[in-house]
Amino acid sequence: MHEPWLIAIDIDGTLVHDDGYLAPEVIREVQRVVSLGHHVVVATGRAAANAIPVVRDVGITSGHVVCSNGAVTVEVDLNHHSGYHVREVIGFDPKPVLEKLIEKLPEAHFAVEDLDGTYRFHKQFPTYALGNKNIETPLDQLMEGEVSRVVVLSPEQDVNDFLSIVEQVGLHSVSYAIGYTAWLDIAPMGVTKSSALEQRRKALGIPQNRVIAIGDGRNDINMFEWANSGGGISFAMGQGPEEVKAAATMVTASVEENGVAQVLAGLEGIIYSQGS
Repeated sequence: MHEPWLIAIDIDGTLVHDDGYLAPEVIREVQRVVSLGHHVVVATGRAAANAIPVVRDVGITSGHVVCSNGAVTVEVDLNHHSGYHVREVIGFDPKPVLEKLIEKLPEAHFAVEDLDGTYRFHKQFPTYALGNKNIETPLDQLMEGEVSRVVVLSPEQDVNDFLSIVEQVGLHSVSYAIGYTAWLDIAPMGVTKSSALEQRRKALGIPQNRVIAIGDGRNDINMFEWANSGGGISFAMGQGPEEVKAAATMVTASVEENGVAQVLAGLEGIIYSQGS
């Protein structure tokens, strides 16, 4: 038996297709590497309530899940009514960020994720985007209280224009990641998928050179950098944006071609090549 590795995997566009489809080949390979003693840690922008069904469907029955781009970490407990226990939530004051963004993006859809996992929104989001607990509320009420995430959706806007406006706002006081649609996730300062994954790596006692990260979006770039910096390996999904692919060690097949399954099927070869 080889020493265990930590394998961090994104959900949307990585484990599952855009329509939520989870391929049997992916399930089989995740279960195979878990049975070998490796630690598969799902790391997603989704809220915990929306992440856990995928974690369950892929066959992960224990361990931790990094949610809300690192602001929330939960421990899997499929016997619990929610499927998990919250282990860490990191919050911030959303008001300064929202005031800047509302001024620049007056037509955008805004939402906040409260510390208990509830979402408040002022314009409708896609049904899959927010957790099961969500409340429509006036825009000014989104600025009240501490939150773990601010979400901005600008569906009618060109993504490059959106990127330009976000850069103009200068979000220096918080960490943020942008999807390859006009979608912005804002987390507390210094909080990313990689910051939460580093905590898990240390807790599990996994050396830095025995980590793999797999993802497809701009919010996965910091996860790739985390893996690469310690001598680990990162894989971008084949359909990801060019800047995401450029940040990864390698590019695997697209989600439609089961790129995650292809990476995991080759895990023994990766381990051999790394001398681990």
